[in-house]
Amino acid sequence: MKRVPYQPIEHTADIAIRIRSISLAGLFKKAALALTSLSLERQPFRYPQRHKIIIRQKASDTEELFVNWLNELISVSAAESLAFEDIKINHIDDKSIDAVATGSDIRNYKVNTEIKAATYHQLKIYKSGLIWQAEVIFDV
Repeated sequence: MKRVPYQPIEHTADIAIRIRSISLAGLFKKAALALTSLSLERQPFRYPQRHKIIIRQKASDTEELFVNWLNELISVSAAESLAFEDIKINHIDDKSIDAVATGSDIRNYKVNTEIKAATYHQLKIYKSGLIWQAEVIFDV
């Protein structure tokens, strides 16, 4: 699994990160892959089967879409016992996303931190010049 560039933000009880990308799709993809990087550590690859899951979300705005997206990934990961290793975003706009998340068996990983949810607390998503940026806090 490739490393996802994110910047940790100092936070007292939970985990906060900052992500940057040149596109909204890239921002959502990096945030999704950061979930795996933050919570899991790759172990020897014993269970090679990979699974593809279609994830579709709609929301009233980009912030709601971002939180819904991350929380859906957290939920599906737990329900299907998967660690998402790749994301392909087929469509995204400020109110909807259609993507395919590829994951491997969670038994290929050691759980370092259990992320319960992405939160709206101090959530920021904005575009500055050509760069999209997000700051999000995860409840652990």
